[in-house]
This record gives sequence, structure tokens and C-alpha cells, in this order.
Amino acid sequence: MSAHVHPPHLALCAFLLTAVVSLHAAEPKWIRINSSHFSVLTDGGQKKGVEVVLRLEQMRTIFEQLLLKNKLVQGVPLEVIALNSDKEYAQIAPVRQVQPISSPGFFVTGEPDYIVLDLEADDSWRAVSRDFALMFLTYNYPPSPGWFDEGFAEYFSSLRLDKRQAQLGSDPALTLSWQEDLLGNQVGVRNPPKSFTELLSGPVWLRLPDLFTVRHNPLKPEESARHTLFYAESWIVMHYLLNKNKLPQTGNYLDLVQNQGVPVEQAIQQAYGMTPAQLEKEVNDYFKSLTPLFMAMDAAKQPGTQDTGELRSFPVPLGPDDIGTSVQDVSEIEAKALLGEMAARLPEHREQARKSLEAMVANPMTETAAGHRALAWIFMTQRQFDQVPDELDAARKLDARDPWIKFYAALSKYQQALVTNSSFEGLSNMIQDLRAVIEWSPEFAEAYHLLALARLEGGGVNSALASIREAIRLSPRNQTYLLNLARIYMEGKKWDDATSLLDRLKQNADPLIAQAARKDLEALPVWKKYGIPPEQQNSGQAKTGGEAASADQESAESADSTPAEPQVDNRKVAFVKGKLVSVDCSQAPVAVLTLIAAARTMKLRTQNYKSLLVMGADNFSCSWKNLAVAVNYKANGKAAGDLVSIEVQ
Repeated sequence: MSAHVHPPHLALCAFLLTAVVSLHAAEPKWIRINSSHFSVLTDGGQKKGVEVVLRLEQMRTIFEQLLLKNKLVQGVPLEVIALNSDKEYAQIAPVRQVQPISSPGFFVTGEPDYIVLDLEADDSWRAVSRDFALMFLTYNYPPSPGWFDEGFAEYFSSLRLDKRQAQLGSDPALTLSWQEDLLGNQVGVRNPPKSFTELLSGPVWLRLPDLFTVRHNPLKPEESARHTLFYAESWIVMHYLLNKNKLPQTGNYLDLVQNQGVPVEQAIQQAYGMTPAQLEKEVNDYFKSLTPLFMAMDAAKQPGTQDTGELRSFPVPLGPDDIGTSVQDVSEIEAKALLGEMAARLPEHREQARKSLEAMVANPMTETAAGHRALAWIFMTQRQFDQVPDELDAARKLDARDPWIKFYAALSKYQQALVTNSSFEGLSNMIQDLRAVIEWSPEFAEAYHLLALARLEGGGVNSALASIREAIRLSPRNQTYLLNLARIYMEGKKWDDATSLLDRLKQNADPLIAQAARKDLEALPVWKKYGIPPEQQNSGQAKTGGEAASADQESAESADSTPAEPQVDNRKVAFVKGKLVSVDCSQAPVAVLTLIAAARTMKLRTQNYKSLLVMGADNFSCSWKNLAVAVNYKANGKAAGDLVSIEVQ
């Protein structure tokens, strides 16, 4: 990678602002290449872009086969950026110790996730293969201990691909002891890290019960931290389990330990049919039988070695003719805005990205919806919520169909409510935006999560429950989703379900989740008794007239009397879909709706249609007829009730 004189943040600013100063210059050709599962923005030309898409599709298919899945879930949209210049790549790459990282690829989690590649490096996709595996584990496998995740990811990171063959199983931590300098001379590497093979060749291994119970920090480790016995042993255990077709037994083991509370040693015996000591010996013997690993370790110490060997080869599952792609032209202005949006995800680049994006959107010739929405995201992250609506409104004027604008609008309302401990602003619009986002990206877990919370606030417990369950299906490891599921259970008065889930979550490895679960458990008796959360109970509001006199008399008669229990509507909120036949507003603002649902006619009433929560339409209308609707209501008998919300479909 080229040497750089300017600090990375100044280089980033200059890089993004070239869209402003060179608008009329010869523009590099930016394109977007789309396949069934990936979208790649690149300035490297169609040939290189298609190769990136092909490698990603091949990686996805091989991961699918390893995990024994018929179909993988992608719980958050993924953006791929492939840059043709290592100089440009260095300007937006993460910074470590004041310098851009040397790896030719990196992964950024968020909404969306990002993969960024340097096309000047050979097989730059390999730099993100480990993160690629962890991403798909997150959305396609239940919560698992550290040894499972890290072992699987390390095994997958050994993947190599060429035009015909795929290779798996080599030591992913093996590095060459000699490298070629700029003059072509072989130069020894000082203190190369120990490979997994070398670490496992030592006399001591972790006992399997100890390995299986290690409290592992799931945050991305530094490279040096990966060259330890924990990672090495996790890798070889997963190596053994995958190649001996024991992944189903491993699923049984995890269920026994995590869901049924069976002790680790007993669960090993039940799942694998052998004692921990026997399983450990099997893994050790398996490791010793992998002769190519030891040959590669020895070869890596010799000058001139280019390859570190292979263990398992098989035909690539997909070729260029097996994937369909489409190509779209992207202007340089749009591309630079998208690069700025990605750079803002990295704290070390965020401030410079903001300045560059502000300069771009201030010029009508370089203003883009992507630039405004990126600024909205930055302001949201910095909790400057008052500036978010203006940026999103400006973005909508430039591209009203952009789903990210709708998602950020909903996300901003959620985050602002969370910070200020208040209700969602513009609840109806929030729900409409999220429904549009889900239509665009049906596997977007966070969109379902936000929709669940919005529906809950609107009184739709049943529809909220359906949305949160879909969010959990798409992102089964998200503990916040489970915590909010418990709270929806409480709102729906499903006390046993809530208690069972909170009892599990109070032992969570995340201290914030565990603390919140314990707090909800403490509040549960009061919530169960009064039907509302403790913080929503009436808190001695002032009374007037006869009510005040009555209260004074009661107080005099009994000095130690307890406060009156709050008057609570304990009726459950029901959900139904049907056809809205007519609306009667003759007693306005009271409205009575006639609804046909499941072959019965219902009369649903609202005390004030002006304050009724309406979704799918701008306002309530007394002239509605023959509309498909979904309603939340509180029943007054079998065919009548009080409206909570209405959604026009």
C-alpha cells in the first residue's frame, strides 16, 4: 500500500470534495452491480465488479452448505464498496495507531452493514471472510458460545477460491516467515505470530468443558489476540465437528446447555455419546492426522514459500454463468456521497465526513439525497435530533422513494423517544414509513422491531407481538428484541410468558440486558395488579368541587387509609381484519364504524375520531366505505367494541 504524507482525516476530506471541485472534469466511471443477494458499488469496471459479486455469491453458498441451511437470512441490508485504487481505499479505511489498516478489506456493522474492498490487492474478499461468517451466524443460528462462533468463523476464513476449485481447512493463522521486499529480495519477518498449528502442537490444551464455558468478548479482537490457544482450539474443534458431520449433535448440545440448563459435561455425554475426555481425545487425534497442516507450517518458515497448502478441495458451487447481474451507472457525485455515508460510520472519519457532506449538499450542483440522509444519520448519532427532520425533508425532495430516508425517519423518532423518555412523534407516519421499508427489504429485522414498538404504542398488542416475533426470527441473537418481547407480553397481560422470558434474561451476559430484565421482574407484580406499568399510575392529581370534599372527608375518617387504586381499563386489546362498510359521524366527534369480519358484522366506536390513531391514510374520514382495514379494539360483547387504532390497507 502506498505511503501517505497527509493525515488520514485530511485525505478523506480532500477525497470526498473532489466531487465538488472537479464536477466538469472527466469523471471516473462508477457503476453498481447487483446480483440476487449483493449490490456492489465500484469504480473498478464491470469485469472486476462482477468478479467481486461472484466471489460473494460463492462464499454465501459455501457458508449455506456448511451450516446445513437451505436458505440464509440477511437480517440487515448489506452495501459493498470495491475501490480500484489503494490510495482511495486508504483514505476511508479504519485507522489504527495513526495509520490506515494494512488489510485490503474491512467490514462495518450497522444499518446497513458495509464491506469495503481494495481491488488492487489480490483476493481482497478474503480479508472479510471471517466477518462474513460471523454476520451470517448472527442472523441464521441461535445464540452460541464463543468457541462455536469463533471456531466456525476461523474455519470459514481459510476459504480460497479460483475459477474451478474451492479450498477449505488450512490454518487461517499461518503467516509466512519470509516476505519479498520492493526489490524482490526475501526478507525475514521479525517475531511472526504463532499459527494455530504451532499452538496446538504444544503439550497443553484447554479441557473441553473449560473451552466450552469460556466467557468470550464478542467484540472484534485485535489480530494479536487471535493467536491464542482459545482461538486455536475453537478452530480445531469446529474443524473436527464439521468434517465429521457432527453439526446436528452440536445443535443438540447447545440446546441442552442453553435452553434446558443441563451441565456442560452431562450435555457432552448426551449429545455426542462420549465423555468430555473421550471427545477431547478424538479431536486431538484428528488434529494429529492432518499431515498437510504440519507440512504447511514447516514450509512457511522457508524463504520463497508462496502457498501454505490445502486440506480439502471441491468444485466451486457457482460459476459466472450461474449468477444473474444487472449494471447501473452511478454519477461521481452520487458515489462520493455514498462513500461519505460509509466513512461516517467510522468514528475517526465522522467529523471530516460531515464537513465534506455539508459542502456537497450546500452546492445545488452536487446536492444529493444520499448526502442529506447521511447528514441526518450523523446528527442522529450525535443526538442533535432537531436537525434530523430538515435533512430528511431535503432528501425526500430529491428522492421521495428512497427507503433509507423512511427508515432513518423512523429510527430517529425511536432514538429521540428513548433519550427523552417520551412518546414517538408522528406515530402514524412512522408506521407507514416502516411498512414501506419492509416491503423494500422483507428481511430487515430492525424495521420489524421498530414497527413492533410503534404498534405497541398505538395500542396494537397483537400486531406488535407479530412484528417482534418476526424481528426475532430474522435476528435471533438480538437480546434487546427479546427484552421488548417480554414487555409486549406484559402489555398483553401474558404474565407467565413474560416471567419466564425475564427469568432467562436476568442471567444475560450483557449487564444492561440483565439489569433491565431484573427491573422489569421487580415491576411485574405492580403491573399485574393494576394492569399498567408503575410509572403510568395516577400520582395524586388535584381534585376539584365535590370530588375534593369527598376526598377530604375520607381522609378525616381514616388518617392511615391507603390511596385509591387507579381506575384501569383491563380489557384486552383485540385485533381483527375486515371490510369497513360505513362510518357514522352523526354524533361527531363520536364515530361508529360498521365492519364485516369473518362473516360477522361489528360496530366499533371511537369517542373522538380526531384523536384516533390512523395508519395507512393521512386522516380519519367519515366518508370511508368498502375499505380493507385492520383494527385494534377493546371488546364490548361479541360484535361491539371501542376502537384503539385503525390501519387502512
